[in-house]
Amino acid sequence: MGPILRGGRVKPRSGFRHLRRRVAVMPVPYIRHATLDDEETLGLLDRVTWSPLHSVQPRPQPPYEPFYNERFGPRDHLVAELDGAVVGYVRLGHPTPLACNSHVRQIQGLAVAEEARGAGVARALLRAVRDEARRHGARRLTLRVLGHNTPARGLYEAEGFVVEGILPEEFLLAGEYVDDVLMGCSL
Repeated sequence: MGPILRGGRVKPRSGFRHLRRRVAVMPVPYIRHATLDDEETLGLLDRVTWSPLHSVQPRPQPPYEPFYNERFGPRDHLVAELDGAVVGYVRLGHPTPLACNSHVRQIQGLAVAEEARGAGVARALLRAVRDEARRHGARRLTLRVLGHNTPARGLYEAEGFVVEGILPEEFLLAGEYVDDVLMGCSL
């Protein structure tokens, strides 16, 4: 996968007293539904993006669990591509199996490859998953985020999610107590 181009300054031609700015060239992420063929790539992406900043599970160790399982398959994932390479995904599920809660969808996983961060991939995935939830008849979209994950919380807030509840010190991660933050938005 090639590098993502970013805008910058160029040296002015002789005689110019000001810098000319190049227009930032950012590829637009292509968002699609996952397929069975994406499983290996998504599993690898999930493992290489693992971080205690966003995961309550221990670091994955071989032999690795399959990415798809009886609860989540390709139909539950949207995938982001840049230049034909998978660089991110979002998982959409139900927060509970209850019929009285079926109008709510929940983001239950979001990952973006390190080299694609800053290119609008997570934002594009959030907007696409919002549309997907609407297509499935959802009235609300929720997610859970760890309290210390400030970058993710800022992105979610910028995309219209609000904090709806906090479970203080819900998790003990690497010797530190961390809040579990519930965020949501109306569709």
